[in-house]
This record gives sequence, structure tokens and C-alpha cells, in this order.
Amino acid sequence: MPPFPTAARAALADSQLRHNLAHATGTIRGKRAGVVAEVDDWEQLRLAGAAIKDNALRSLDETLLRLEESLQGNGVTVHWARDAAEACSIVASIARGHGVDEVVKVKSMATQEIGLNEALAEHGIAAWETDLAELIVQLGDDLPSHILVPAIHRNRAEIRELFRDKMGSVGMPAPEGLSDEPAELAAAARRHLREKFLRAKVAVSGANFAVADSGTLVVVESEGNGRMCLTLPEVLISVVGIEKVVPTWSDLDVFFQLLPRSSTGERMNPYTSTWSGVTPGDGPQEMHVVLLDNGRTRVLADEVGRQALRCIRCSACLNVCPVYERTGGHAYGSVYPGPIGAILNPLMKGVGEDAQTDSLPYASTLCGACFEVCPVRIDIPEVLVHLRSRVVDAHRSGPPSAEVLAMRTAGWLFGDARRLAAAEGASGLASRLGRRVLPGGRRALGWLPWPGSLWTGARDLPAPPRRSFRNWWKDRR
Repeated sequence: MPPFPTAARAALADSQLRHNLAHATGTIRGKRAGVVAEVDDWEQLRLAGAAIKDNALRSLDETLLRLEESLQGNGVTVHWARDAAEACSIVASIARGHGVDEVVKVKSMATQEIGLNEALAEHGIAAWETDLAELIVQLGDDLPSHILVPAIHRNRAEIRELFRDKMGSVGMPAPEGLSDEPAELAAAARRHLREKFLRAKVAVSGANFAVADSGTLVVVESEGNGRMCLTLPEVLISVVGIEKVVPTWSDLDVFFQLLPRSSTGERMNPYTSTWSGVTPGDGPQEMHVVLLDNGRTRVLADEVGRQALRCIRCSACLNVCPVYERTGGHAYGSVYPGPIGAILNPLMKGVGEDAQTDSLPYASTLCGACFEVCPVRIDIPEVLVHLRSRVVDAHRSGPPSAEVLAMRTAGWLFGDARRLAAAEGASGLASRLGRRVLPGGRRALGWLPWPGSLWTGARDLPAPPRRSFRNWWKDRR
């Protein structure tokens, strides 16, 4: 992917994309505002959610070990993955061990993050997305552009054409005469996916939360496809980011109020599935949990940036962001777009490595709308400014730029009163000479040579006064 400014410029030229985004984000914003206004103690819930996540992160080493112990006690095999390659290798090994050539998947940001579908395809295993929006993205050989609604950049006419053209090549075809009515599109997807649910032996999921004290994983969803994946197959593999852990079951009470209102604008999740291990004769008889790092400990080590690990993937920040609404998610070059992606990607990958990642902290107006709606109070503008400073620091090697030299010179002058007084006297002399030499006695020094400067290319430097403040003050006394 190119840096954000280049990708955003191409997205801004797509008027249909801007229309789709404005309609979808505006609708979700309105629904969220309505249901949040019903909660008198909403700010207290936000504070509680932030406190629970911070508490879990501060003791993450102990909490994860407690989660592992609880899961193993429930008959679950626990794997630890340092990075994407290791996680994909674990999942592929389990699938190959059961001799399957396909798996069904619950919508999962973690598996998108590690590129699991592509990794499984290299082993001859097809991974079928069962979430409606993810199915649309997969059929279109596309990339997700929103955390909650991956196909937000598509309208229903485009979806109908995708279903009619692509469904038949990977399973049950779309019915003849399919219209673009939402109910008909949903029914076509249901028929197409049902045969995959019924024949799949292995399923892959993520988890919204992992409860340490009981070894319980939780998935919240709106369609019921997740419930089908979690109950029908013989083997279930869950890829879970290590930041998803919460200490106790009672902690979920707060998040079950925050998440649905912030994400879909609903008072409660239509489907909330929890599973705590193998139950003989009921559901999957073999369960694996892959605890994924993939840069999360790097984020944890950043005192300012670690608050990004509170994120519960609600996407509220995307829906209020003026930059995201006009450029869409693809311009961010990651499965985590929008304001949260602008901080999470550089934090997890590190800055100074590639121009695309380094451009993301600048993909913001710093308006603060994202912080106002975040259900766990991630101060995204603060982290963006912090990351901008780290990007600058990462590129300090090599010959200093004209801007750096100017700032160093200014620091040297301002660091000593005598040097500053001498510089003020010199600037006054330069001002008098400039007024005599320049036509009309110009009042600005736009003629100063600052080659290649984006700042002075559009601005004039005001001419210094004839007398410095120090001299004026001395005369006054």
C-alpha cells in the first residue's frame, strides 16, 4: 500500500464511495447517539470499562497464565503465538491433522490481521467467511474497509452483482432473478452458507473477550452465523489477542452495556455466545485456543500508547471521524482502519520501518471526536501526537534538514540571554536594511531562501521590529 496521502487522494476521487460511507456512518452515528442518551450513567460506564481493561493489562502476565490454566482445566489445548506466521502455522497444522480442505470462520479481526485465509490457502485449505459482510468482501476478492461493517464501501446493487456472478463458483449459486432487496440478499447468503455449515468439520473463530477465572471465551454478533460455527463442527480453533483477557465474569457486565450501543447502536447484542471447553456429546469435541501476541507486548511497553490495547473493536471512532468518512478504510492499508488503526498499526509494527505505517499518525484532524465516543476512553488524539513525535525521532539519522538546523539554532540562541539580545539587535538591523533595499520597504521577509520548505512556501515571515523589546524596556526604565 502507498502512504496514506496517496491512497486517500485516490479514494477522494470516488464519489460513489463517499456517498456509501456518508450514508452508512451517518446512520450508525444516529442510532448510537439515541441509545447512549438513554443511559444516565454512561460516563461512569466508560470509566469502569477503561479501569477494567487497564487493570487486566497491568497484570497481564498473571492474568494470561490464569486463563491458560482455566482453559486447560476445561479440556482446551492452549497454544502461544509470538507473531502472525507462528499463529497461522499452528492453525494450519491442526486443520491438516484432521485431513480437511476447508474451514468455516466466524468474523475475526485477529485472523484478518495475521492473514490466516491466505496462509491456509497455501496449504490447500479454503477458509470460508460466514459473516454476511465478510462474505461480500471475500466474493469480491476485496479488502475489509470497516471494523464492524467490512463491506461498508459497497451498496446493495453492487452486492447483488457479486452474488449473481461469484456465488456459483464457490458453492450454491444465487437464485435466479435475485433483486437488490436486503431481505433477498440475506436469504441468498443464508442458503449459500448453510451447506458449508453442515459439512464443515473444523471452524475458526476469534473472541471479543476471554474470562481468566472461568476459562470462558465470548463472541458477540448480529447474524447467528457465529453460533453455527461454534456449535456444529467437530473441531473449534479460536485465535485470541492477548489483550482480550478480562479477570472475572462480572467484568463482562460493563462491556455488554458499552459494546452494542457503541458498535451497532443497539441496547444488547442479538447473539452472545460463550464457551468454556469441551462437553461430551454437545458441540465441538476438540478445542484449541491460540493466544496471539503479534506486536501487542510492544504496545504494552509504550506508556502512552498502551491505552490502545483497551480497544473492544466497536468501531465508534470510525463512524465519527471526518477523515475516515471521506476516504474509507482501504486508504489506511490495514484491517484496522480509521482513528484506532492510525494508532494501533504503528504501535504494533513500530515506526521508522516503512512510509505507509509512518503516514498513519498524520491521518487525522485531531478534532477529538474519536475520544468523545470511545466506550473505553482511549485518548486517540494524545496517542497520535505521541506517535508523530516518534516518527520524527525515527528519521533523525543522516544529515540534518534545514528545519532541524533552524530549530537547533533557535534553541542555541534562546538558551542564553546575551546571545538572544545580540540576535535581537541583529534582526533590527536586518529589518532597517531590508526596508531600504526592498521596493516599497516590504513588511515581510517572504524573500528569505528556504528551499523546499512546505511552511515558508505558503507563508511570509513578518519583518522584525526596528527596536527589540529589551531595548524598549531599557528605555522605559
